[in-house]
Amino acid sequence: MRCEEIISRLEEEYPLGCAEEWDNPGLLVGRRNKEVRRIFVALDATEDTIRQALEYHADLMITHHPLIFRSIKQINEDTFIGRRILTLIENEISLYAMHTNFDVLGMAALNEKQLRLENCRVLEVTMDTDGIEEGLGRIGDLPEPMTLAGCAAYVRKRLDVPEVRCYGLDDEQESLKNPDDVPLVSRVAVCGGSGKSVVSSAIEEGAEVLVTGDIDYHTAIDALAQGLYIIDAGHYGTEYVFIEYMKKKLKKLFPECECKGARIVQPFTSV
Repeated sequence: MRCEEIISRLEEEYPLGCAEEWDNPGLLVGRRNKEVRRIFVALDATEDTIRQALEYHADLMITHHPLIFRSIKQINEDTFIGRRILTLIENEISLYAMHTNFDVLGMAALNEKQLRLENCRVLEVTMDTDGIEEGLGRIGDLPEPMTLAGCAAYVRKRLDVPEVRCYGLDDEQESLKNPDDVPLVSRVAVCGGSGKSVVSSAIEEGAEVLVTGDIDYHTAIDALAQGLYIIDAGHYGTEYVFIEYMKKKLKKLFPECECKGARIVQPFTSV
């Protein structure tokens, strides 16, 4: 089937109009009338994932993060983005990105499901359609109250990541001198990717813990000062669920096409 047919169906469910103004989702490389038989799904269009798409003989690559965010004045082999674009064009692989439109209409619900949160609502509303609110992140209750250390271990297990950074454990360790004083947490906010922008919303909505990625030092200590613990599971760690989900989605929507997901590889190594 043609690339534009696939795009049209995806945009019915994840309209580009739901994306943030600064974002750049959509068809970034390739022709809309290209015939597509094989689709490759990845979080990012990197040298490695593009190589995997080539090995798979993909016609269309669908990523969460856009390869192109800003205007490009030259496309040549002098820059890494230029080299990636040239490789895609030379091998006739179209590239389509679904970023914050998917964050709002897909990722938030996936993260909610991963953590098995209950009594959930949208963390930061970005749109309201006929009384139905959608937006970034979710806030809800853990299946049961737990210590912050227990919550961090729970998040690591549920997201299947090698490690998490937990801001606030020093306070808990101090209280362990008297076990009866160890506080329990139950109200959790989650936002896949980079969640710095939703810290204020998490505090306003009464979250005790925010699970997200890409939290910098100052944001973390300021959040702690306002009573919000942070569990940073990484940008990749909170979003790679996109790969398996979208692969299954595409197989269901387009059974005439073959589909494969990128290998799950954490982008860092702890030493």
